[in-house]
Amino acid sequence: MYTQQTSNITKTYLLMGIFLVVIAGLGYFVSFYYNNPGIFYVAIIFSLFINMTSFWWSDKIVLSISKAKPASRAEFFDLYTVTENLSITAGLPMPKIYVIDDPAPNAFATGRDKNHAVVCVTTGLLQKLERPELEGVIAHELSHIGNRDILLMSAVVVLVGFVSIISDMFLRGMWFRGGSRDNDNKAGGVLAIVGIILIVLSPIIATLIKLAISRRREYLADASGALLTRYPEGLASALEKISDYNQPMKTASTATAHLFIANPLNGKGASVSNLFQTHPPIAERIKILRGME
Repeated sequence: MYTQQTSNITKTYLLMGIFLVVIAGLGYFVSFYYNNPGIFYVAIIFSLFINMTSFWWSDKIVLSISKAKPASRAEFFDLYTVTENLSITAGLPMPKIYVIDDPAPNAFATGRDKNHAVVCVTTGLLQKLERPELEGVIAHELSHIGNRDILLMSAVVVLVGFVSIISDMFLRGMWFRGGSRDNDNKAGGVLAIVGIILIVLSPIIATLIKLAISRRREYLADASGALLTRYPEGLASALEKISDYNQPMKTASTATAHLFIANPLNGKGASVSNLFQTHPPIAERIKILRGME
């Protein structure tokens, strides 16, 4: 299990490196197409600025999009005690707790690090799960915090969005303005064509990498959560109940879907293709968890 954790973390950092290379490549080809080297430097600086913004405000943005509200200890006592006990066991600071008023059972974690983390659950989750099942879900989310998934996934979201914005700007500019390079320059023509291909494919590549990271992280958090509670069946049973509810969340968004423990977009075109699913199949996750016992 520990070997798999190390392997997944290493692969995730490599994928993040690929994103940076894609951004650098996009900036270079855009600057070449318009014969303006300044575009490349502006793209890199802007990407760093966006990453800094995401680092400091990602949790607030996600909570706002999800319409989550702070959970009081008096109203959600069981949720508080479960989170406190598991946080102590995991050696993590107590995260802030938020609740979304939604009948769909689901949960996610966000924040920039373990000292500024948030665990958010829906009212539907609290109504449908027994305490051992709730412990499994909270352990899963605490594992995301302990494994530093929350910061990595926020950075990936920003990079995917940035790649899409650059690509869209370039394609629109090319359509309305045309190229500024000499069409007789064969070398320049080849580079321009390569750049166009890269820019057209980059949003697709970026999205696929985001989905791949999300899937790896879910498997890792399942394993870490089961290790934390010493009771894999709790999370397996919770995932069964979550999957049985086939209606989407009212505040479901493609921008934040990968953060949840299970896909919140059921019934919103989330099943077009297994390749474009933000989560691994729940049946496979349950099978793995029950194989741990």
